[in-house]
Amino acid sequence: MKYVPDATADRQFESDNTVDRVGVDGLLSELDEYAVEQALQLKEKAGDDTEVTALCIGPEKAVDAVRKALQMGVDKGVHVSDEAIAGSDYAATSLVLAKAIEKIGQPDVVMCGMASTDASGGVVPAMLAERLGLPQVTLAAVVETQGDQVRIKRDGDTATEVIGGQMPLVLSVTDQSGEARYPSFKGIMAAKKKPLETWSLSDIGVDAGQVGLDAAWTAVDDTTARPPRTAGEIVKDEDGSGATALVEFLASKKFI
Repeated sequence: MKYVPDATADRQFESDNTVDRVGVDGLLSELDEYAVEQALQLKEKAGDDTEVTALCIGPEKAVDAVRKALQMGVDKGVHVSDEAIAGSDYAATSLVLAKAIEKIGQPDVVMCGMASTDASGGVVPAMLAERLGLPQVTLAAVVETQGDQVRIKRDGDTATEVIGGQMPLVLSVTDQSGEARYPSFKGIMAAKKKPLETWSLSDIGVDAGQVGLDAAWTAVDDTTARPPRTAGEIVKDEDGSGATALVEFLASKKFI
C-alpha cells in the first residue's frame, strides 16, 4: 500500500523537486483500498487460518495508512520507514517491498493496487513480481479463486481478457474490482490491538546506497506551479468566422 498526499490539500515540492510527504496531510491511496478489499475477500473465502498483512513504505506519518488497513480488517501491519528511502524511484521501491515481503514470509498472493493516486505509475507490481520470482496477473477488474488457482478478468478498450495463474503470484486490481469497505466502529477498536511493526532498511537487509534520490534512475529537473484560473474566451459567430476561430484556439493550445 502507499501513503500519498491528500489530493484536496495544498501539495508542494521539496527543494530537490521531490514531493513533500511530511508537511502535507496524507492518507492511504484510494486505489490501494481496492487491493485491501480484495485481500480481505480472499481471506473470507479461504477461512480464518488465512492471514492478511498490510505493507507500506513511507515517512513516520505513513503508519496511518497501515492503521486504516487494520481498521478495515487486515490482521497485522508492517511499516518500513527510513530517511534514506526518501526520493526513491520505482526500482528502489520495488526492491524495498520485495525484501520486506521476504522477511514477512512466503505469501500466497501479493495484492497491489493498479497504481498510486499521486504518481500513477502502475509499474511496481510487475517489478515486484520480477524481484520475487513470481508470476503476475495484473489490472484485474474481477478476481475469482478456486484452491490455489486464480482467474481474473481484465477490461481493455476493445475486449475483456481472462487470465489465469497459480499461487503464489502477484496480483493487482483496478477500481472496478469492487467497492472497498468502510472501517466499522468494532474494526477501529479491534485495530488498536493488532500487531504493527516498524522496520528500517537494516532490518530487511537493504543497503542505503541502493535507495533514495542519489540511486534513482530518473529525476525531476524542474517543477512549475499551476497558474491561477483565468476567465474563459468566448468565441462568437456573428460573421461566420466562429468555426475558424475555434479551430485556431484549439490548435494554439495543442488540443488538435
